[in-house]
Amino acid sequence: MALISTEDAKAYLRVDSSDEDATVGILLASAIRLCIDIARLTDDQWEVVDSDAASSDEYTEAELSAIRETMKVAILYTCAYLFEHREEADHHALTLTLRSLLFAIREGAFS
Repeated sequence: MALISTEDAKAYLRVDSSDEDATVGILLASAIRLCIDIARLTDDQWEVVDSDAASSDEYTEAELSAIRETMKVAILYTCAYLFEHREEADHHALTLTLRSLLFAIREGAFS
């Protein structure tokens, strides 16, 4: 299971045709990487968050659920921002917004 699929992102962006599939896929991959980095998740932590596991050695079920929901919101927001601002994106403003969205994960509130 992927936390967010290209189809999920397309639905969020209200893209109906397959003409933008490649673009949405690239932007989704960029959004995921950016959110992982800003949330300060290691690759191992991301594997747990992006998996079907209900809990892990590192997170309880409630923590993992909260992290997943927060990451979904941040990733979809980022993907939408990058999609809408393809030519003139303000990455500094985006990063500040994501830091606010991902604050609890960044500061280890779930661990």
